[in-house]
Amino acid sequence: MLIGVPAEIKAWERRVGLTPAGAASLVQRGHQVRVQAGAGQSAGYPDEAYEAAGVELVSGPESVFEAALVVKVKEPQAAEIAQLRSDQILFCYLHLAGDRDLTAALQASGVTGIAYETVTDGAGNLPLLRPMSEIAGRLAVQMGAQGLLAEHGGRGLLLGGMPGVAPARVLVIGAGVSGTAAVAAAVGFEADVWVLDLNIERLADLRRQHGAAVATLHNSTGVLERELARADLVIGAVLVPGARAPKLITREMLSAMPRGAVLVDLAIDQGGCAETSRPTTHDDPFYLVDDIVHYAVANVPGAVPRTATQALCNATLPFVQALADHGLQALDANPHLAAGLNLKDGEICHPAVADAMRR
Repeated sequence: MLIGVPAEIKAWERRVGLTPAGAASLVQRGHQVRVQAGAGQSAGYPDEAYEAAGVELVSGPESVFEAALVVKVKEPQAAEIAQLRSDQILFCYLHLAGDRDLTAALQASGVTGIAYETVTDGAGNLPLLRPMSEIAGRLAVQMGAQGLLAEHGGRGLLLGGMPGVAPARVLVIGAGVSGTAAVAAAVGFEADVWVLDLNIERLADLRRQHGAAVATLHNSTGVLERELARADLVIGAVLVPGARAPKLITREMLSAMPRGAVLVDLAIDQGGCAETSRPTTHDDPFYLVDDIVHYAVANVPGAVPRTATQALCNATLPFVQALADHGLQALDANPHLAAGLNLKDGEICHPAVADAMRR
């Protein structure tokens, strides 16, 4: 099979869909891999590394999008969608529930869209989302700390405080993969860490891991309102697989937060968990609403493209190999890969995405 790996064109997206090692493994299995020149440069993979792996380097995206299987990182942009066909498989992050226009455009193309974020494993987890969620959770604390700087409109607080000065209060909403990673990072910064979730077992796991360094609370509207009003940094880490993120933080709740507090919305790929969230980019990540600093970058791991590319490709490669070897028949043989099917022949195939489009 011909596999195409384009250079990412989403703003400030520096990851690449395949490492040279991953491409080499596909070549060794008898497949042809076509990579756009410069695609891996920002992730630390020069064109020479791909040439050594036996891939075909091409100068522009047109040749890449001739492939039967297109492997990339982020959802296709308008110029890329125009090159997609009904006889192709697109394998990447799609996050369709938060973007009606993207969904409609991909439906019109007829492409078969398999989304990293809804592929499952035997335990019901999301193995292709997990590594990026871990990275995003860790980075959320770093980015939140930047947002607290006075130059961004923040409260001018150091997360860990100083002797005789209290640390900043960090509220993490959601104890899933990204939330758990954010909690660990915030503890490392010696902040005052609080976490909300509906799952008592996840809260118990955090308590066992971090002891008294983390305060855990069962979430409810009243609890969320109270804790938002006391937080210096809020990290929204809620996730409903494949679905639009619930709007847990209303504009009214936001107005009760301390002036100069920071909201990092990690759910922005799925529409965001706050009514005031809108996607931003790495080159202009912060904005103010009611004197609250917002950070809502839709591709947080793109800030660390080397680490993120390696972690992502470690997870995706077995599925890429299966699709290359067997085409769409790989979905019949692997129900976990089949769970990633979001679009086919212009139809929405994932229930959560279909439900989001009806709302």
